[in-house]
Amino acid sequence: MTNAPVPADTLIAQLQWRYATKAFDPARKIPHETWAALEQALILSPSSYGMQPYRFVIVTDPAVREKLVPASWNQRQPADCSHYVVFAARAANAEADVDRYLERVAEVRRGTVEALGGFKRMLMADVVNGPRGEIALEWATRQAYIALGNFMTAAAVIGIDTCPMEGFDPAQYDAILDLPARGLHAVVACAAGYRAGDDKYAGLPKVRMPADELLIRL
Repeated sequence: MTNAPVPADTLIAQLQWRYATKAFDPARKIPHETWAALEQALILSPSSYGMQPYRFVIVTDPAVREKLVPASWNQRQPADCSHYVVFAARAANAEADVDRYLERVAEVRRGTVEALGGFKRMLMADVVNGPRGEIALEWATRQAYIALGNFMTAAAVIGIDTCPMEGFDPAQYDAILDLPARGLHAVVACAAGYRAGDDKYAGLPKVRMPADELLIRL
């Protein structure tokens, strides 16, 4: 696999271009190949230990998306965007979750689960029976936000608009999407697609604090 980095000025230009899109064009859909790349960006997001204690619920059913609108403080992004992703964090970690992860490690890296015994003991002592296990949902939520940031940056680089969504009722989302049955809870969401031509927020200058206030150089 060859590395073809995005030029630095292109990256900054795309990050300047992106904004939290308030109004999407419901008639424009993300092409299949482009969306497939964004799904891979979700999958390739980093997470603590690489365990990925979350799932990405890609909601495509128009009827379900309409149900999410009143649960989203009547914001239209869930229904009007091209693709809507709900980031669902795992409520608790079990030994079975650790075992599945180690099976995948062995499969991808062509090793054996037995050789990962020390790693399993460490994971069990932390994410199941230890500090991370005691705050499993909070820990998984933090990991989900890493994936959200990765997804939004990837989308900006390839010219796809996004809007992160915290303005919703998690309990209603959980019920609509039947997440508790999977041991999951909705923690954040992201609408993706193309901005509407009349979205007044699209042309506003991006407001950020000056670098000398935000960056602490030691």
